[in-house]
Amino acid sequence: MKPIIFAFLLLWLSSFASAQTSGVNGEIGNIDARRTAISAERSRLEAGFLTEDAACYKKFAVNSCLDKVNSRRREAMADLRQQEILLNDEERKIKGAQQIRKTEEKSSPEKLQAEANRRTKAVEDYQGRLEVEKDKEQKRSAAVSNETAAREASAARLLAHQKKMQARTGQQAEGVEEAKKFNARQKEARERRAKHDADQLQRVKPSAKPLPSPQ
Repeated sequence: MKPIIFAFLLLWLSSFASAQTSGVNGEIGNIDARRTAISAERSRLEAGFLTEDAACYKKFAVNSCLDKVNSRRREAMADLRQQEILLNDEERKIKGAQQIRKTEEKSSPEKLQAEANRRTKAVEDYQGRLEVEKDKEQKRSAAVSNETAAREASAARLLAHQKKMQARTGQQAEGVEEAKKFNARQKEARERRAKHDADQLQRVKPSAKPLPSPQ
């Protein structure tokens, strides 16, 4: 499913859930519906990628094909994961706000201030965890990119070596052919020389002595 279609699906689910419920429960129900849609989209995409993986094994450049599929898989799954993170964050905020409202109805000003401080710290901690997770994800992506680059470099070296060996084999074949031609020319030259020497001997051979005259 393309991103724009998926966005419209989420919007529809959001409107449907909001129409069915109200208040905090309605907001939570809306988030659950969107989370279900994300899960369904993940399953659908993974099934498609598995089909593409199987198709790659029928191709000559298997690794290259699998790398492209995996690259698109990582991008799609990362996008879905980011949407889930946003939903989780939104759900935490809603539940947090709900709890805050309940607490504020019963709490003294001092307790309210303490709760506000706690919320501030919780937000800071959450932001810190997000930064740590983001850093880990960047490192994982860098590691995958480095591994892909290493495989591509190795494949390039192998291809260059194969071309070099093919060129060397071709040069050797040309050398053998040239040697054959040279030997053939030498043989032809020897045969011409031998014929020439034989002709020369035939020309300088003394004529037979005349018979003696009768007495």
